[in-house]
Amino acid sequence: MMKLGRAMVDRSQSIGATLLEDAIGWIKLVICTVVIAVLLHQFVIINATVPTASMENTIMTNDRVIAFRLAYLFSEPERYDIIFFRYPGDMTQVYVKRIIGLPGETVNIIDGQVFINDSTTPLNDDFVRGPVFGNYPTFHVPENSFFVLGDNRNNSGDSRDWLDPYVPRSSILGRAVLVWWNSFGFIS
Repeated sequence: MMKLGRAMVDRSQSIGATLLEDAIGWIKLVICTVVIAVLLHQFVIINATVPTASMENTIMTNDRVIAFRLAYLFSEPERYDIIFFRYPGDMTQVYVKRIIGLPGETVNIIDGQVFINDSTTPLNDDFVRGPVFGNYPTFHVPENSFFVLGDNRNNSGDSRDWLDPYVPRSSILGRAVLVWWNSFGFIS
């Protein structure tokens, strides 16, 4: 009888030790997962909700979008890239718009059409929502800066309207790559 009691005690201690080891394993897994998620969010991706219609029909109101922070680590932003950036008028706000004017270029908007460096051919803007009207003064994009517009140009506060119309290269946080909520798709 003594041996049976001793065996039950040993077995319960063994089960307790196994449960403790399992619990410690799960806690380590949760901690590692949280650390990886925080590092990814801080250094690799931006996960944001787009609260306005300024990028429709490419990005719809309340879509959740992932932007890649490392997109421009070894290359420069290009025309038509959709970027997340710190708004020049209030660096605490993050905006999403499409790059239209590159450093050193002249941007003219005549009857809603965009012309670069006095070209007589307007930029291709198949992605723009609806007909666009309006004339704007000439914009001379400084070095290390970009001129950005929303795809829903009739409903977008962008470089055309801002007191400081240019987005400095240092303010770009990443390139939008994926819409994953409300709708789903890769952004090109």
